[in-house]
Amino acid sequence: MPIHPTAIIHPSAELAPDVEVQAFSIIEENVRIGAGTVIGPHNVVGAGTIMGAHNRTYSGAQIGVAPQDLKHHHDKKGRTVLGDHNIVREFVTISSSTVYGDTPEEHEKETRLGNHCLLMATCHVGHDCILGDHVILANGSPLAGHVTVQDRAFIGGLTGIHQFCVIGTMAFVGGMARVNKDVPPYMLCEGHPARCFGPNVIGLERNGLSPDQIKTIRTIYKIIYRSDLNTSQAVARIESEVPDGAEKKTLLDFIAQSQRGLTK
Repeated sequence: MPIHPTAIIHPSAELAPDVEVQAFSIIEENVRIGAGTVIGPHNVVGAGTIMGAHNRTYSGAQIGVAPQDLKHHHDKKGRTVLGDHNIVREFVTISSSTVYGDTPEEHEKETRLGNHCLLMATCHVGHDCILGDHVILANGSPLAGHVTVQDRAFIGGLTGIHQFCVIGTMAFVGGMARVNKDVPPYMLCEGHPARCFGPNVIGLERNGLSPDQIKTIRTIYKIIYRSDLNTSQAVARIESEVPDGAEKKTLLDFIAQSQRGLTK
């Protein structure tokens, strides 16, 4: 039976015909859930949440629930959007976006997951976080509010990410790290506080980057972290010495847009 008799589904919720909702789960108002999705037992899918197709949640997951933010107007509903083929394991919590006022900008904010993400048990995705595609969060890792995790990044277990930090594409953050700066794309970081130890070579190879592409990333890493240059000087040297390519552009764009500064 796709909808368990103990599940509570708000009349305004829109579920594709083959959506399965297991025992004792609650689907609140104005929720939309796409085809092939399975909502596990004892879940809450908060008001206004949008889930794409073929997602799977497990026992105790809380999706799109009110943010843990004292400034949030709790009489108003934020937004949470999930793409397709995401796996949300046991007791994961995903907060909706915050609403601080009644401006159009406030109503456009959202907490968002892309496609093919894996959130292992007891992770927390804070309000207004943005996760790309193929992101993996290992067990017990909390993301504070307004964190961005770009495509194919991996965050190890019990790792804390400070609010407004950005984790770059294909970066690897080791378990039990404390991240309070932006982690550049393609890099491996760990520690308390987190430090950058070089390119995430195994991850880059698994994602299909060629030896030449990895060599370029190594060169840029050495200029940023091993040349005794400040960031502006390192950027100038990269622009003049490193041949143009996708990896160079990705790293330079990331540095230019960083608000919290790079992990040391």
